[in-house]
Amino acid sequence: MNYEWLREYCLRKPGVTTDYQPEWEATRYFVGGKMFAMQGGDREGRPIFTMKLAPALSDFLRHQHPGDIVPGYYMNKIHWSSLYLEGNVPGETVRKMADKAYEAGLAALPKKKQREIREL
Repeated sequence: MNYEWLREYCLRKPGVTTDYQPEWEATRYFVGGKMFAMQGGDREGRPIFTMKLAPALSDFLRHQHPGDIVPGYYMNKIHWSSLYLEGNVPGETVRKMADKAYEAGLAALPKKKQREIREL
């Protein structure tokens, strides 16, 4: 599967910003200052996209797509899952993962900040 569209998909969401961490060789995605995703690589250099998801959803996806979706690489293994960008997860599932990750970041913000971002 080719997920080149995933970066732009995340960047089109209201209030999303990014930064690059050279020491991790990773791009982090934020909404309102809360990180919801990170794009980088694993220890072998295989490209991954790590997203913050509800624990039940993470567990479900890991069982549905073993080897393609794994516990978050260098992240909290309960709340973060890593998607191998060379995997075979359907695009619609990846979009839903990105949407849920974004919503998780947004939900961590104060209600006022959430309203401001949603109005962008």
